[in-house]
Amino acid sequence: MKPRPSLVSRRTFLGRSTALATTTATLAAAPRSRGAVRDFASPLPQRYPDPDLITLDPRFNKYRLGNTAIQRLYHNPEMLWAEGTAWNGVGRYLVWSDIPNDRQFRWLEEDGHVSTFRRPAGNSNGNTFDFEGRQIACEHGHRRVVRYEHSGDVTVLADRFEGKRLNAPNDVVVHPDGGIWFTDPGYGSMMNYEGHKGTLEIKEAVYRVDPQSRAIEKVTDEIEKPNGLCFSPTYDKLYVADTGSPRHLKVWDIADQKRLRNGRVLSPMALSPQTVETNQGPRKIGGQGGSDGIRADVDGNIWAAAGWAGDGFDGVHVFAPDGTRIGLILLPEICANLCFGGRKRNRLFMAASQSIYAVYVETQGAHLT
Repeated sequence: MKPRPSLVSRRTFLGRSTALATTTATLAAAPRSRGAVRDFASPLPQRYPDPDLITLDPRFNKYRLGNTAIQRLYHNPEMLWAEGTAWNGVGRYLVWSDIPNDRQFRWLEEDGHVSTFRRPAGNSNGNTFDFEGRQIACEHGHRRVVRYEHSGDVTVLADRFEGKRLNAPNDVVVHPDGGIWFTDPGYGSMMNYEGHKGTLEIKEAVYRVDPQSRAIEKVTDEIEKPNGLCFSPTYDKLYVADTGSPRHLKVWDIADQKRLRNGRVLSPMALSPQTVETNQGPRKIGGQGGSDGIRADVDGNIWAAAGWAGDGFDGVHVFAPDGTRIGLILLPEICANLCFGGRKRNRLFMAASQSIYAVYVETQGAHLT
């Protein structure tokens, strides 16, 4: 005979329910303590406006939505370093790299499903799509830039410059004339963790692959460690994140669609320590971190993935075209790369260490991905 289940009196049940409700209400009402790590796995709701969307200049209010939250779409403790976000508008998916694990992931917009997209992946870092919808990737492991064709074949776009091997291409963008622009700071060849340790053979610089001749030319080496890069909305400027010393964002004017001139610092990445008010109380921000991946929106603002400075800095920093830092999106992890996507290109996807985050903003990405 089966033992009878224990019975709980109505009074005991109501007592427990009341205690649980009181505890939940208290937790929901209590502001997050200063410096506390945000728990994205908590079932408790986020009070709007999201306190980690921070305005530093009134111009950011135009882009900051008051009734949306930063979401963690995916977390995987086995994923070691998320990089190279790119949005495919036809397939409605996000692709990104996990460099140390030599694989690429894909997140489907229709149901949030995540799967391994490509493995091995040449320890790929930066990804993008060209105007024909073909994926282009920077492979640390093979020290090359490749294009995945519709047939499934792989075309090597660049692996040598003036007879010498590339260092370890990092990030890549496509110009409407078909030119492929990429950075080559060599990080993937400086250690075995993200590629294969080896000698850097060429100058760390920004390079361009000509669409007709496939010739590779050095566009600029006026930067110590060129990392993320993006064009302005009208393709008349090129922005590059320098992860050397000092760490800052640089900008050049583009002449004749392929030559750079008038290089200058858009803004240092260092942010002076300060305290800002949020709907959950004062928040300390600031730090001496840097930027990795960058993207432009349709108004010419630069959205820069940021990290290496801890709470109050890591996440995304937004810069107006004049170089003023106007807003922050704070994350509990170092953010390495980002891109705009979704049906309206108004959703910012952020690759942050072992997670993928997203937030809606009231602007759109300037380019396809």
